[in-house]
Amino acid sequence: MRTEAPKLLLSPREAARALGISERTLWTITQSREVPSLRIGRLVKYRPEALAAWLAEKEKGGEADE
Repeated sequence: MRTEAPKLLLSPREAARALGISERTLWTITQSREVPSLRIGRLVKYRPEALAAWLAEKEKGGEADE
């Protein structure tokens, strides 16, 4: 049985699905630099750990910056 390696980066579609928000909302908060993201060439990617940390900080009522 072959085990897949965990994804290190998520696409916008995957990140939006993981956060339970629309891709449009994710794009809006990405543009405002509210949510942590990476640019690789023309691609925008999201680290699952950074999204989890951002959510945890939002739950505490603070601003999460990466």
